[in-house]
Amino acid sequence: MAIFKKPIVRGAAVQISPVLESKSGTLGKVADAIVEAGKNNADIVVFPETLVPNYPYFSFIKPAVSIRKDHTKLYEESVVVPSEDTDFIGGLAKENNIVVVLGVNERDGGTLYNTQLVFDTTGELVLKRRKITPTYHERMIWGQGDGSGLKAVDTTIGRIGALACWEHYNPLARFALMNDHEEIHCSQFPGSMVGQIFADQMEVTMRHHALESGCFVINSTGYLYPKQVEKITGDTAMQKVLDKGCFTAIISPEGVILSDVLSEGEGIVYADMDMSLITKRKRMMDSVGHYSRPELLSLNIDKSQKNLVQETNASLKKEQDERYTNTREQSYFTE
Repeated sequence: MAIFKKPIVRGAAVQISPVLESKSGTLGKVADAIVEAGKNNADIVVFPETLVPNYPYFSFIKPAVSIRKDHTKLYEESVVVPSEDTDFIGGLAKENNIVVVLGVNERDGGTLYNTQLVFDTTGELVLKRRKITPTYHERMIWGQGDGSGLKAVDTTIGRIGALACWEHYNPLARFALMNDHEEIHCSQFPGSMVGQIFADQMEVTMRHHALESGCFVINSTGYLYPKQVEKITGDTAMQKVLDKGCFTAIISPEGVILSDVLSEGEGIVYADMDMSLITKRKRMMDSVGHYSRPELLSLNIDKSQKNLVQETNASLKKEQDERYTNTREQSYFTE
């Protein structure tokens, strides 16, 4: 019996620019990229953080008091899960026989979330997870996720895990996926921010996770053209902040970059991932197996979905009330 579902998995990491403030426009570009990746025989394609409709760059460079218009527009163009939008992406995944990992701004009632969606080759949405803690300026935009999505999931090509951006600086979040034996880790970043130092830090972080988890990493970042930066802000000083910071690549469990690296512009990079390298790495160091010390160090994680309202089943409540009444009557009778 084979250990891995496919001995060789072809990965695709997309560096892409959104159509600012347009869900339909960005979804159109996503569709084109999925088809292109499929034509190049990719088994899995990964898109950047909250690509649909776009990452809220405005919140990083504008004061909170001035973002009402931008934030409201993001609400209007956000994605409901499930919806026709997710059916559309699921259909593309099925038609092109490819696993799709897509970042969206998800609207649930009156709150937006930074959400990662994983569609299997069957078109089924097998994972919806929300960023557990939005970073810095993002806290003005998104709500907090819970632990229900902090897991790796089985797909037709292997076991997939995903985190967004600086969640990778939460070692316990990463450990949760490592302990779930992820084989392919899908990481998503906004890109076109902060400068080259952001890309440098990203490379170090993702290569380290590949080594520590003993898995492949497909890292995808977004990209902004100069005209888009000008549309986001007319302040030339702030425009300089929305530059560089892109690192789109595929990394092996040995920390080796397998694909080309995209640091600017749009495009797709590919790599054939030999799944036997996972065993090669873990044979020497399995951080959640023979190299762990659970009697000394362990993680306590709550994976339950958090709800504001807890409903009591009416029939169960009636049964409990009757049981309580009968118990009291028996007590009185004894006395």
